[in-house]
Order: sequence, then structure tokens, then C-alpha cells
Amino acid sequence: MSESGHSQPGMYGQGRRRRRRRGDRDAGPPGQNLSGPSRDREYQPRERRCSLDLLGSSASSVNLCCCWILFKAKPSQNAPASGAPVLEKPIMLMKARDDGGKPGTPPEAAAQPSGPGPSKMEKEGQRPTQPVYQIQNRGMGASASSSAVDPMVGQSKLLPPEKMKHSIKLVDDQMNWCDSAMEYLRDQTDMLVVGVIGLQGAGKSTIMSLLSANTPEEDQRGYVFKAQTQEIKERGGNQSTGIDFFITQERVIFLDTQPMLSPSILDHLINNDRKLPPEYNLPHTYVEMQSLQIAAFLFTVCHVVIVVQDWFTDLNLYKFLQTAEMLKPSTPSASHDSTGSSGNDDGAEYYPHIVFLQNKARRDDFCPRNLKNMHKVVDKLMAHSHLKYKGTMSMLDCNIFPGLGQEYLATEVNMFLLPVQENDGEDNLTKAGSGTYPLFSLLPGYRGHPAFSTMVSKLRSQILAMPRCQLSHTILTEKNWFHYAARIWDGVKKSSALSEYSRLLC
Repeated sequence: MSESGHSQPGMYGQGRRRRRRRGDRDAGPPGQNLSGPSRDREYQPRERRCSLDLLGSSASSVNLCCCWILFKAKPSQNAPASGAPVLEKPIMLMKARDDGGKPGTPPEAAAQPSGPGPSKMEKEGQRPTQPVYQIQNRGMGASASSSAVDPMVGQSKLLPPEKMKHSIKLVDDQMNWCDSAMEYLRDQTDMLVVGVIGLQGAGKSTIMSLLSANTPEEDQRGYVFKAQTQEIKERGGNQSTGIDFFITQERVIFLDTQPMLSPSILDHLINNDRKLPPEYNLPHTYVEMQSLQIAAFLFTVCHVVIVVQDWFTDLNLYKFLQTAEMLKPSTPSASHDSTGSSGNDDGAEYYPHIVFLQNKARRDDFCPRNLKNMHKVVDKLMAHSHLKYKGTMSMLDCNIFPGLGQEYLATEVNMFLLPVQENDGEDNLTKAGSGTYPLFSLLPGYRGHPAFSTMVSKLRSQILAMPRCQLSHTILTEKNWFHYAARIWDGVKKSSALSEYSRLLC
């Protein structure tokens, strides 16, 4: 183009020579080579170049977009003295984003020298090198805005909770509430509460230990719930007193209780001449009321209650369950959880899922015909109960009886059978497998059921898959559940229904 701004003839015609590559272009005088490596050149408004030559597009294109980038150039020593005046503050239409300022910020604002105080970046703190989740900033208050967030502190908040090594007391032997379990609870709602009741020596503590943190291969002396020792078994005593508490890292709360209607507790009261509360006149009445208090408490604060038996079946135990259900304190339930096991709408009461566990089962108990008869008996005994005793556990789904279909047990209840541990019945299995031929002596005896460890694993998967219904009309966290359970226990001890029932027994 000429100095007057008109295009010269033949400059962009067909005879124009082929444009060289950018690297092969000769370096011209300052201000002429815009694509060169140096930007130390003078801005000359009269000497204009069309961007078509730089973009390499033809002059016949209709829709052409010219990109103008104006920048402030430094004065050149080779600039002629008679040149046009240089713009002091050019307009910035495009600017690369850098760490010193935000898009749209004038260059003089980004390069403004800092004052005597600290800069804005120093006040807000540098961004941590590792990603920090939002949960780490909660509860930090004003310290989060005044100082940098330490990534190590944030990662420590995401660590799993501390693992419990043994159980602690929730209710002591004097039937008093303990607050030591509060430090292991958290503010989260996804929890499952499992309780257990049963007669003395049925194996409640052993089963709860296997469901929570131990395996059958471990020594029973290291179980989280202490089982009966050989000395206690010989003198007919009980190991557990009150209610023991243990919570796993999967946030499952296990409650182990003292034996229901325990003769050893009654013998201890009589021989030690312990003073009874004024509302109880006889020791056996006090023992029965203690058992009813514990059972009614579990029916109120647990999602699942396991009833352990070591033989089938004790009718007094079913009468005891119905009495505890009658004396259970009234608690409102959620609207979607107001239907009982029998299908009747009870309207306001909450009832847990109940599981009948047949412990130390024999080989004949696993016979399909005997199994069907046991389900029928339990269904008849619990027909008028509001406890959810059916529909949430099935031994047929565990592939224990692969030849039986779902229609075989039409009245299937929440029942599970656990055989005798291999250590206890190992001699019998060896004798059953021995024979006259050497090959038969190497084969194990016929059990009629899977191994004990396999059965425990299937039971644990069935228990943890139980529905976690709301215990009250509001959603409870672990800490709220603890306070809710403390109020329920205090209300059960002062219940007028229990007092009236104790007077009837006297």
C-alpha cells in the first residue's frame, strides 16, 4: 500500500510471487517485519500492512476477519527523527492472562507497586498444592480466610474413625446409664443398630463378636465381647452384665446384653443379700423386670434384634417376647414405616426387625422337612405380633439349600441356623469319615450343611442388608441416637406399665 492508503496495482495480483515461510523471511528494517522474533520496533501509523499477507489468505475472500493487536512499543534507536509521534497509552484489545491480574485489568493496575502493607495475595494465602475438599473447611471459622489451609490437616479430617479394640459398657450391672460410648460416635445418619437377647449360655456374645470384628479362627479370649470361660461354664455363671456397646468402622452398632431370666443373676442376688429397689419385693421379680426392661429398650432403639436359641424351642421365651412388646414404650414412627409384619396398620408405633437364630444346630435340623416345620411353628407363635419377623431374611437366598425353590417355604420367617463350630464337632466328623479303606479316612464326614465360617459369613451379609428404617419421626445421627437411647432407658425404668406388671407378679 502507498502512503496515501491506496493499494498499488499488481501488488496482490496473480503475478505476485509466492510468499516465503515465516522462518525464511528476510529481516527488514525496524517496524516492517511484524512476525520477526524481536518486538523492539517503532509504531508507524502511516506504514500499514494488511493482515491478508500475514494470514496467507487470498484477496478474493469476502468474509475476512482482521485481528488487530496494538501494543505499547519501546522507542527504537534506529527510528527516524522525522517519524510520526508514538502513542503513549495504546488501547489494549487482547491481553494474555497471567498470574498478576485478572482478564480486563489495565496493565498499569497489574504492575502497580505494592505499598508498605502486604499484598492481596499474601492476605488471602496461597492456594494449596494438593486438592482440599469442602468438608475440610467446615468449622475452621475466620482462620480459613486469614491463613492458608494446611493440606495435611485437611487430609487428617478425612481419615477413617478410630477402630475399637474391645466393647465398653452402655448400661452397667446396676442398671445405670454410662456415657463412655459418646466419644466413639459421629454426626452421620447412615448407621445400623443390632441388638441381641437370649437365655443363659446360648452363645450371644460369641455370635455378636463374629458379626462385628472377629473370625472363627481367632482365639475366643481376644473377642470384642467376652464369652464364657471354662470356669464360668463349670459353675453355671454368666459372663455379660448389663448392656455392652461396640461400633465398627462400617458404622454398625452392636449391643450385647446380659442373659434373659438368668438363674445365675438370681443366685447372686440371693447369696449376696443385695438390697432390692423398694418397688420390688422378691428377687425373682426383680430379675424378670430387668430382663423386660432390656428387651423393651432394644425393641425401641434397634433396627434389628437377634433372638438366640440353642435348642428348638422354648415357649416361655416367646411369651417373654410378647410381654416385652406389650411393655414397650410408645414411639412415633415415620409414615412409610407404619405397617407391621401382619399387614395391619398400627398407625404410630415403631417395631424392629426380629431374627430367630438357632445356634448349635444339629445335622437333623438342616433337613428340609424339619426346617419347614420350624418355620411353621414360629409363624404360628408370632402371628399376632407387630414385630417384623418375616420378609427380610431367607436361608434359601443364601444357596444353602440349592435344591429347594422359593415356593418350598411358603411361610418363611426370619430364621437362620448356625451349626456347631468345627472345633467342637471335629472328633465326630472324623469318626463319621473313617472307614475300612484308607481313602475314606481322608475324606471329611457328611455335615449336611456348609462349614461354620461360611454360615457365619452368610449370616453377617444377611444382617447387614437389613432395612435401616427411621427409629423415630425424625432422622437421627449417631450422637442423637445416643441421647435418644438414654431418654428411652430412663423412661423404661420409670415406666408405669412395668410397675403395674411387677405388682401383678407379686
